[in-house]
Amino acid sequence: MTTPPADGKDDTFDQDDAPPPEVRSTEDRAITLPINPRKIMSGLLGVAVLSAVGFGAWKLHDTSTELDALHTQRALQADAEQAALNYATGAAQMDFRDLESWRSRLTANTTSALADRLNQASTSMEQIIVPLQWSSTAQPIAAKAEASGDGTYSVDCFVSVRTTNAQSPEGIQSTATYKLTMDSSDGWRITEITGVGTTLGDGETIPAK
Repeated sequence: MTTPPADGKDDTFDQDDAPPPEVRSTEDRAITLPINPRKIMSGLLGVAVLSAVGFGAWKLHDTSTELDALHTQRALQADAEQAALNYATGAAQMDFRDLESWRSRLTANTTSALADRLNQASTSMEQIIVPLQWSSTAQPIAAKAEASGDGTYSVDCFVSVRTTNAQSPEGIQSTATYKLTMDSSDGWRITEITGVGTTLGDGETIPAK
C-alpha cells in the first residue's frame, strides 16, 4: 500500500505530462548558425561582378549596334558622293561639235520630269555654246552628302572645269558647282538639281536649267 506524501501532493510522474523527446531536444539546446563574413562578402562581390558583366555585355551590344548603323550611314554617304561626282563631271564636259553626247550625260540617271527640264535648258544653252564654240573638260574636286531622313540625300559637289571658246582660245579655268538630290532606294536616281553654274571668261554664269 502506498503511503501518500506528507504535503498531500502526489509525486507520481505522469508520463502524459512529459514533453515529447523531440521537443525536449529542441528546448534543451539552442540552434547556432555559423556566419562567415568573408563568405558573405565574397557572395556579394560575386553578385556585383555578375551584374557588372551583364551591364557591360548590354552596353557592348548597344555600342556595336550604333557602330554598325554609323558604318552603314557613312557607306551610303560615300556612295551618294561618288555617284554625284560622276554625274557632275560628265555633265560639265561638253563640245559644241557633239552636243548630243553632252545632253545624254546631262540627263543620265535622272527622273523623267527632271530629264525633260534639262533637255529644255540644254536647248537654250546651245544658243550660246555653239556661237562661242565652247568646249570644256572636267575633273572632280569634292562632294559632301547629307541624309534627308527619307532615303534621299542632298549632295554638294564641285568640279574643276577648263573651258576654251572663241573669245578665250587659251582656255579658262573655273569651278562648276552642283547641288543634287538623290534617291538611295532607286539606284541613286537624281530627282532635283539646283545651284548649277559655270563661270565663263567674261564673268557670265550659264545655269544648267
